[in-house]
Amino acid sequence: MTYCVAMRLESGLIFASDSRTNAGVDNIATFQKMYTFEMADRLRLVMMTSGNLATSQSVASLLDLRSRRDGPDSLRSIGSLYDAAVLVGQTLREVIARGGDGQVDLGSSFLLGGQLAGERPRLFNIYPQGNFIEATADTPCFQIGETKYGKPILDRVLNYRSSLEEAIRCALISLDSTMRSNLSVALPIHLMWHRNDDFSPRSPLRIGEDDGYFRELRAAWGRGIKETFAALPTTPWSEELA
Repeated sequence: MTYCVAMRLESGLIFASDSRTNAGVDNIATFQKMYTFEMADRLRLVMMTSGNLATSQSVASLLDLRSRRDGPDSLRSIGSLYDAAVLVGQTLREVIARGGDGQVDLGSSFLLGGQLAGERPRLFNIYPQGNFIEATADTPCFQIGETKYGKPILDRVLNYRSSLEEAIRCALISLDSTMRSNLSVALPIHLMWHRNDDFSPRSPLRIGEDDGYFRELRAAWGRGIKETFAALPTTPWSEELA
């Protein structure tokens, strides 16, 4: 299992993913779930994956291989981010079609976002069937993987006009909340952001156990929750229950 969250905001894009994969309590490993593709001053793409690891790695490898040349199946040839989402969906269906007899679940989900010069930043949620939906101002955030534990803070705090800095804090707390409640999601976290029209080279930031800011953030969040709970109004039955 894994957890990935991506946000399409007024000022840019945020991507965050954990790195744990497991096939049982005695078979746990760490794999990066975030892939990036850049063309100087023209294109930045970020893709995150959840689901069958062999499928997602095959899709990422095929996209990378074909993008080293020009052609209809190359990310270098896309005319829009929509074309990139179509290409990822087609590649996913291709990998699944040749992957087996249907006895094993080969499905994977993808979050794909970025910007092509001359076009606004866009974000897509690509389903295991290869079809997809796009983020909007009303729905600026997508999640894949173990989504339920990290969703409440996104619903309460995040909106389309949130700053990139606020959104990063929200994404990290969302991941921390998920890790606290589900052992199949774990550090390190990979974090990436894209400011509108900024194509300067950037690699994903890796946040591990030794990251001082993340330790401070999760400790402050835990204290804040306890303090807020303690300040809640007492129930009408407090005297009877005492």
